[in-house]
Amino acid sequence: MKKSLLALTLLAALPFAASAADGLSYNYVQGGYVATNGDADADGWGLDGSVAIHPNFHLFGGYNNQKLDDSNFDIDQWRVGVGYNHEIAPTVDLVTRVAYEKFDPGYNLDLDGWSAEVGARAALTPQFEGYAMAGYEDFEDTRISRVDGDFYGRVGAQYKFNQNWGVSTDVKFADGDTQWFVGPRLTW
Repeated sequence: MKKSLLALTLLAALPFAASAADGLSYNYVQGGYVATNGDADADGWGLDGSVAIHPNFHLFGGYNNQKLDDSNFDIDQWRVGVGYNHEIAPTVDLVTRVAYEKFDPGYNLDLDGWSAEVGARAALTPQFEGYAMAGYEDFEDTRISRVDGDFYGRVGAQYKFNQNWGVSTDVKFADGDTQWFVGPRLTW
């Protein structure tokens, strides 16, 4: 009875674990080194992940903590959102995402915001995938009113050592700042 129930549960969950394009998984967690270069340089660590809730929908989230160079100020940033992925070729997905964002740069500021992005993600080879995204983000703090929104571009890649482990990179270009990430990824 227990084996039958387990098999039935796995069969029922199978459609939700699938991704739209072959070779792409929206079920992963990754952590690593984060740095920002621009008006003020900072570096630290980040953790993010994604989980497929339907063949074409996924939930995602992330957190990073960076320390400004030559100071004791920490910058905390996190986001959580939902994404839609649609297969446009056997190994290519069109991806759209919306997210709630929180940005705490210190100095008694606490910015709430949102972001939206669209782009393509592709399994270029069985071991290598990449993506390119264009997005817009906007923040607000009730004490200082609205902060100007900003368009950004983002590119990333992953090299897979095997079916579950790889190394991931991400670079975001926004308003003169460049934020990048590199670290290991666990995919299931």
